[in-house]
Amino acid sequence: MKKILAVAGLALVMVGVNANAADKPASGTQPVVAVVNVQQLFQQSPRIADLNKKLQDQFKSRQDKLVAAQKSLQDELDSFKKDSDTMSKKDKDKMQKKIANDQSTLSRDATAFQQDLGKEQKRIMSGVLADLNNIISGIAKKNGYTLVLDSQAVVYAADSTDITTDVSKTFDSEKK
Repeated sequence: MKKILAVAGLALVMVGVNANAADKPASGTQPVVAVVNVQQLFQQSPRIADLNKKLQDQFKSRQDKLVAAQKSLQDELDSFKKDSDTMSKKDKDKMQKKIANDQSTLSRDATAFQQDLGKEQKRIMSGVLADLNNIISGIAKKNGYTLVLDSQAVVYAADSTDITTDVSKTFDSEKK
């Protein structure tokens, strides 16, 4: 998740920088730089927390079914190990086939779950990043910043250049 946040933050800032740079003609003046802590926004935003909660709620029933299926499979395996010495060949074969089928079904369902969860996370993240990009670009234009960087990629920045609070307030006030 941290890698996703770092890449998303860098992509967000770079898109914002490119969009803002396109609005300004090239001149001999020094750039006016601001920083924003994208990771902090993701960690502390009530809006992000709300989106995460909705995502968890959306996938909870499927996750619970997978956990139950995994427990059931483990119970079958334990039972087979315990009773296999006393089972007939026919019963052993039947039980092994059932276990193999259950393992295959569980694996397929878990893969589908992960893919669906990943798609939904990506969809949500795209919307969040687009919103943040628009907010950062708007604040940069309003305040005359010609360059906005992710504070995680900056060794030092004066507190007066940090627009994280402004971005956070605007982002969290735009409930979607």
